[in-house]
Amino acid sequence: MLGSSIYHVGIQIGRWSKNQELDTLSQAMYHARELAMTRMEAEAAQLGADGIVGVRLSVEARDFGNDIAEFIAIGTAVKADHPAPGGSTWHNNKGLPFTSDLSGQDFWTLIRAGYAPLGMVMGTCVYHIAHQRMGAAFSNFGKNVEIEQFTQALYDARELAMTRMQAEAEQLAAEGIVGVQLNAHNHRWGGHTTEFFSIGTAVRPLREDHQIERPTMVLSLDG
Repeated sequence: MLGSSIYHVGIQIGRWSKNQELDTLSQAMYHARELAMTRMEAEAAQLGADGIVGVRLSVEARDFGNDIAEFIAIGTAVKADHPAPGGSTWHNNKGLPFTSDLSGQDFWTLIRAGYAPLGMVMGTCVYHIAHQRMGAAFSNFGKNVEIEQFTQALYDARELAMTRMQAEAEQLAAEGIVGVQLNAHNHRWGGHTTEFFSIGTAVRPLREDHQIERPTMVLSLDG
Protein backbone atom coordinates (compact mmCIF):
# COMPACT_ATOMS: atom_id res chain seq x y z
CA MET A 1 0.00 0.00 0.00
CA LEU A 2 1.24 3.46 -0.86
CA GLY A 3 0.12 6.97 -0.07
CA SER A 4 1.91 10.11 -1.22
CA SER A 5 1.64 13.88 -0.91
CA ILE A 6 3.87 16.45 -2.60
CA TYR A 7 3.64 19.42 -0.30
CA HIS A 8 4.86 23.01 -0.29
CA VAL A 9 6.11 23.84 3.19
CA GLY A 10 5.45 27.48 4.07
CA ILE A 11 7.91 30.01 5.43
CA GLN A 12 7.97 31.16 9.02
CA ILE A 13 10.65 33.18 10.74
CA GLY A 14 11.43 32.71 14.42
CA ARG A 15 12.80 35.43 16.68
CA TRP A 16 16.58 35.16 16.92
CA SER A 17 16.73 35.23 20.73
CA LYS A 18 13.53 33.35 21.66
CA ASN A 19 12.65 29.68 22.09
CA GLN A 20 9.35 29.15 20.25
CA GLU A 21 7.34 26.68 18.21
CA LEU A 22 7.00 27.54 14.53
CA ASP A 23 3.29 26.83 14.15
CA THR A 24 3.13 27.16 10.36
CA LEU A 25 5.85 24.56 9.89
CA SER A 26 4.42 22.21 12.54
CA GLN A 27 1.03 22.25 10.82
CA ALA A 28 2.57 21.68 7.39
CA MET A 29 4.60 18.65 8.52
CA TYR A 30 1.60 17.11 10.26
CA HIS A 31 -0.91 17.76 7.47
CA ALA A 32 1.37 16.41 4.72
CA ARG A 33 1.95 13.13 6.59
CA GLU A 34 -1.77 12.86 7.34
CA LEU A 35 -2.62 13.19 3.65
CA ALA A 36 -0.18 10.41 2.75
CA MET A 37 -1.54 8.14 5.51
CA THR A 38 -5.17 8.78 4.52
CA ARG A 39 -4.48 7.83 0.89
CA MET A 40 -2.72 4.65 1.93
CA GLU A 41 -5.69 3.73 4.14
CA ALA A 42 -8.09 4.38 1.25
CA GLU A 43 -6.17 1.93 -0.95
CA ALA A 44 -6.36 -0.72 1.77
CA ALA A 45 -10.09 -0.16 2.26
CA GLN A 46 -10.72 -0.61 -1.49
CA LEU A 47 -8.99 -4.01 -1.28
CA GLY A 48 -11.16 -5.04 1.66
CA ALA A 49 -8.15 -5.24 3.96
CA ASP A 50 -8.50 -5.39 7.74
CA GLY A 51 -5.34 -3.43 8.34
CA ILE A 52 -1.88 -2.35 7.26
CA VAL A 53 1.30 -3.49 9.02
CA GLY A 54 4.94 -2.48 8.71
CA VAL A 55 4.00 1.11 7.86
CA ARG A 56 6.90 3.45 7.17
CA LEU A 57 6.73 7.22 6.77
CA SER A 58 9.43 9.13 4.93
CA VAL A 59 10.10 12.63 3.63
CA GLU A 60 12.07 13.12 0.42
CA ALA A 61 13.28 16.44 -0.97
CA ARG A 62 12.34 17.14 -4.57
CA ASP A 63 13.95 19.30 -7.24
CA PHE A 64 10.78 21.32 -7.73
CA GLY A 65 11.97 23.84 -5.12
CA ASN A 66 13.70 24.17 -1.77
CA ASP A 67 10.38 24.24 0.10
CA ILE A 68 8.75 21.28 -1.68
CA ALA A 69 8.97 17.72 -0.39
CA GLU A 70 7.23 14.41 -1.02
CA PHE A 71 5.72 12.68 2.01
CA ILE A 72 5.35 8.93 1.53
CA ALA A 73 3.48 6.29 3.56
CA ILE A 74 4.01 2.65 2.62
CA GLY A 75 2.95 -0.62 4.26
CA THR A 76 1.55 -4.12 3.73
CA ALA A 77 -2.22 -4.69 3.68
CA VAL A 78 -3.42 -7.73 5.64
CA LYS A 79 -6.68 -9.67 5.78
CA ALA A 80 -7.66 -11.83 8.77
CA ASP A 81 -9.08 -15.31 8.12
CA HIS A 82 -11.40 -14.98 11.13
CA PRO A 83 -13.14 -12.15 13.00
CA ALA A 84 -11.65 -10.59 16.11
CA PRO A 85 -12.52 -12.31 19.42
CA GLY A 86 -16.15 -11.76 20.36
CA GLY A 87 -17.10 -11.39 16.70
CA SER A 88 -15.94 -7.78 16.57
CA THR A 89 -14.27 -6.16 13.57
CA TRP A 90 -10.56 -5.62 13.18
CA HIS A 91 -11.26 -2.07 11.95
CA ASN A 92 -10.75 0.83 14.33
CA ASN A 93 -13.53 2.94 15.84
CA LYS A 94 -13.51 5.17 12.74
CA GLY A 95 -14.49 2.20 10.58
CA LEU A 96 -11.12 2.17 8.80
CA PRO A 97 -8.48 -0.55 8.47
CA PHE A 98 -6.01 -0.33 11.34
CA THR A 99 -2.49 0.92 10.65
CA SER A 100 0.63 -0.15 12.51
CA ASP A 101 4.36 0.39 12.16
CA LEU A 102 5.02 -2.92 13.92
CA SER A 103 6.78 -5.67 11.99
CA GLY A 104 4.91 -8.89 11.22
CA GLN A 105 6.63 -10.63 14.15
CA ASP A 106 5.86 -7.82 16.60
CA PHE A 107 2.29 -7.66 15.32
CA TRP A 108 1.80 -11.38 16.04
CA THR A 109 3.33 -10.92 19.51
CA LEU A 110 0.85 -8.11 20.18
CA ILE A 111 -2.12 -10.29 19.17
CA ARG A 112 -0.90 -13.18 21.35
CA ALA A 113 -0.65 -10.75 24.28
CA GLY A 114 -4.38 -10.03 23.88
CA TYR A 115 -4.20 -6.67 22.12
CA ALA A 116 -5.12 -5.38 18.66
CA PRO A 117 -3.81 -2.28 16.87
CA LEU A 118 -6.15 0.64 16.30
CA GLY A 119 -3.96 2.89 14.22
CA MET A 120 -0.73 4.77 14.01
CA VAL A 121 -0.71 7.95 16.07
CA MET A 122 1.76 10.76 15.69
CA GLY A 123 2.71 14.16 17.00
CA THR A 124 5.03 16.76 15.55
CA CYS A 125 6.59 20.02 16.67
CA VAL A 126 8.89 22.28 14.64
CA TYR A 127 10.80 24.41 17.12
CA HIS A 128 13.21 27.34 16.91
CA ILE A 129 16.00 27.15 19.48
CA ALA A 130 17.20 30.57 20.56
CA HIS A 131 20.72 31.71 19.72
CA GLN A 132 23.04 32.53 22.60
CA ARG A 133 23.67 36.17 23.19
CA MET A 134 27.17 37.29 22.36
CA GLY A 135 28.11 37.97 25.97
CA ALA A 136 26.91 34.57 27.17
CA ALA A 137 28.75 32.79 24.37
CA PHE A 138 32.04 34.48 25.27
CA SER A 139 31.56 33.85 28.99
CA ASN A 140 31.21 30.10 28.32
CA PHE A 141 34.27 29.92 26.09
CA GLY A 142 36.58 27.08 27.15
CA LYS A 143 34.27 25.91 29.96
CA ASN A 144 32.23 22.79 30.62
CA VAL A 145 28.79 24.33 31.18
CA GLU A 146 25.17 23.48 30.38
CA ILE A 147 23.44 25.83 27.96
CA GLU A 148 20.11 25.92 29.77
CA GLN A 149 18.04 27.61 27.07
CA PHE A 150 19.00 24.84 24.61
CA THR A 151 18.15 22.12 27.13
CA GLN A 152 14.78 23.69 27.94
CA ALA A 153 13.93 24.16 24.26
CA LEU A 154 14.52 20.48 23.50
CA TYR A 155 12.43 19.42 26.51
CA ASP A 156 9.56 21.68 25.45
CA ALA A 157 9.61 20.51 21.83
CA ARG A 158 9.68 16.82 22.78
CA GLU A 159 6.84 17.31 25.25
CA LEU A 160 4.65 19.02 22.64
CA ALA A 161 5.22 16.20 20.13
CA MET A 162 4.51 13.46 22.70
CA THR A 163 1.39 15.22 24.02
CA ARG A 164 -0.07 15.47 20.52
CA MET A 165 0.58 11.80 19.86
CA GLN A 166 -1.19 10.89 23.11
CA ALA A 167 -4.16 13.09 22.16
CA GLU A 168 -4.56 11.13 18.89
CA ALA A 169 -4.54 7.88 20.87
CA GLU A 170 -7.30 9.21 23.13
CA GLN A 171 -9.43 10.02 20.07
CA LEU A 172 -9.17 6.34 19.09
CA ALA A 173 -10.14 5.29 22.65
CA ALA A 174 -6.82 3.45 22.90
CA GLU A 175 -5.60 1.76 26.06
CA GLY A 176 -1.97 2.52 25.25
CA ILE A 177 0.68 3.11 22.61
CA VAL A 178 3.39 0.58 21.70
CA GLY A 179 6.53 0.82 19.60
CA VAL A 180 6.91 4.53 20.28
CA GLN A 181 9.71 6.32 18.42
CA LEU A 182 10.83 9.90 18.94
CA ASN A 183 13.01 11.33 16.18
CA ALA A 184 14.60 14.70 15.49
CA HIS A 185 14.91 16.04 11.93
CA ASN A 186 16.50 19.28 10.78
CA HIS A 187 15.26 19.12 7.16
CA ARG A 188 16.37 22.35 5.41
CA TRP A 189 15.66 24.86 8.16
CA GLY A 190 19.14 25.44 9.54
CA GLY A 191 20.98 24.59 12.71
CA HIS A 192 18.67 26.34 15.19
CA THR A 193 15.39 24.87 13.94
CA THR A 194 14.47 21.22 14.35
CA GLU A 195 11.42 18.97 14.17
CA PHE A 196 10.58 16.47 16.86
CA PHE A 197 8.37 13.71 15.49
CA SER A 198 6.83 11.04 17.73
CA ILE A 199 4.99 8.02 16.35
CA GLY A 200 3.63 4.72 17.65
CA THR A 201 0.78 2.22 17.38
CA ALA A 202 -2.32 2.79 19.51
CA VAL A 203 -3.76 -0.49 20.85
CA ARG A 204 -6.92 -1.87 22.43
CA PRO A 205 -7.59 -5.11 24.33
CA LEU A 206 -9.22 -7.87 22.29
CA ARG A 207 -11.54 -8.70 25.18
CA GLU A 208 -13.10 -6.39 27.74
CA ASP A 209 -12.02 -8.71 30.56
CA HIS A 210 -8.43 -8.88 29.32
CA GLN A 211 -5.71 -8.76 31.93
CA ILE A 212 -1.99 -8.59 31.29
CA GLU A 213 -0.34 -11.79 32.42
CA ARG A 214 2.34 -11.31 35.03
CA PRO A 215 5.64 -13.00 34.21
CA THR A 216 6.66 -15.89 36.42
CA MET A 217 10.07 -15.66 38.00
CA VAL A 218 11.96 -18.92 38.45
CA LEU A 219 14.87 -18.99 40.87
CA SER A 220 17.53 -21.64 40.77
CA LEU A 221 19.55 -22.18 43.92
CA ASP A 222 22.74 -24.20 43.74
CA GLY A 223 23.60 -26.43 46.66
